Amino acid sequence: MFGIHDLALFVVSGLLLNIMPGPDSLLIMTRSATQGWRAGSAAALGIGTGTFVHIFAAALGLSAILATSAAAFTVVKLLGAAYILYLAVGMLLSRRGDGVEKTLTVSPLPLRRIYAQGILTNVLNPKVALFFLAFVPQFIDANAPHKALAFLILGAIFNINGMLWCHALALFTAQARARLKLNPAVTLWLNRATGGLFVWLGVKLALAKQH
Repeated sequence: MFGIHDLALFVVSGLLLNIMPGPDSLLIMTRSATQGWRAGSAAALGIGTGTFVHIFAAALGLSAILATSAAAFTVVKLLGAAYILYLAVGMLLSRRGDGVEKTLTVSPLPLRRIYAQGILTNVLNPKVALFFLAFVPQFIDANAPHKALAFLILGAIFNINGMLWCHALALFTAQARARLKLNPAVTLWLNRATGGLFVWLGVKLALAKQH
């Protein structure tokens, strides 16, 4: 149907690819561990929104520009790296609160801001766009009458599966946090450790090559 083939293989492959750790997973786990499952869910929804942007862009051929234009790829890559490093700095600068008891605190972020972070970390990663251009067409017949529609359907399936995994990850992390009863000191250093990983991911993205 719609020129799509090997759908079961596509679903299984998509799930395995979504499980692989990356900046999206780190963002979800950090927000869930520090602010609960609602924050992790907000990050996951933002990531899903960003993924849909890539899916529509690839279906319309816009992502092909990133694959063929070195200048466009470099601009998006550097913007993405800069934003990831910006997030990293915020996490690394988590500090002691100024309350009477001088406890360690991490200021919670509004859910809408966490949602926006999820969108930007995904949209500003050109590797995601190139991934869809390389992966999805393998499951569309060369003679399919409506290739763009088939692409959108497969992209939606991939993203829905990804959202199921991301929300499960948010819930699992939040429950682990509740059971372990992380004190503010652990939460603070979790932010800093994740910030360090984001520095590495930002630098890695900045040095990424087009092919």
